Amino acid sequence: MFLLGLAVTLLYLGSAVHIASRLFHHEGPRHKLSAALGSIAVILHFWLLTGDIFSQPGQNMSILNVASLIAWMITLSMTIASFSLPNAILLPVVYGFASLTVLLNLFVPDTHLMHIEMRPGLIAHITLALFAYGCLMISMLYALQLAFINFRLKRKQLSLLHSSLPPLMIVEQILFKLLLVGTVILTLSLISGFVFLNDMFAQHQVHKTVLSSLAWLVFVVLLAGHYRFGWRGRPVVITTVIGAILLTLAYFGSRFVKEVLLGM
Repeated sequence: MFLLGLAVTLLYLGSAVHIASRLFHHEGPRHKLSAALGSIAVILHFWLLTGDIFSQPGQNMSILNVASLIAWMITLSMTIASFSLPNAILLPVVYGFASLTVLLNLFVPDTHLMHIEMRPGLIAHITLALFAYGCLMISMLYALQLAFINFRLKRKQLSLLHSSLPPLMIVEQILFKLLLVGTVILTLSLISGFVFLNDMFAQHQVHKTVLSSLAWLVFVVLLAGHYRFGWRGRPVVITTVIGAILLTLAYFGSRFVKEVLLGM
């Protein structure tokens, strides 16, 4: 598994470096090569995750395994999207983050065993939560890309990166579609938690429930503001980032403290 993880890391980094090195080239990145490297990395990453999570009775849902799983979901989505939409400026970030999670998993092994196969309700809740988080993290990436394109347009500095940047309106449309889908899934995740779990407000879960609910409220207000009042631009970007940070703190905050800081 170590050699497999090292191969995944190198493939992700190779694709990221190749894309980044050609962002300022007048022809832009060579999609075939970067897509091939990224696709192979995504396939091998899935194989690696299968071994890491299901290597023993139960499921090893350590914080790094969960982070690696979410990174895989994001890289899979962004790699598929790259075949129909210029998103080269985001791929080095996505591949770089994925390579970091895989590398950390190789050198900082951790175990947090669960037996979710015995609780179908918990499976539904965790699956929805992972998809919601992945979708909304991609939304944040598109929001940051939207801010960058706006910044370049206002200063008429698009020439160097022109071939690598998608049209502004397309990015905005994708952003709000992702926000809508992610918020719907997050809603279902919260509902499933209240329906299937009995300890949503227990001491070890209350922060997650509160922060997830605050993030949900932020995204709902953002979508309502956009569709009802036409919100767009910088307020949308800032609000999306705030919601993503709240959701990250909800999903990883306490587990990072317990598993990493207190476990050291």
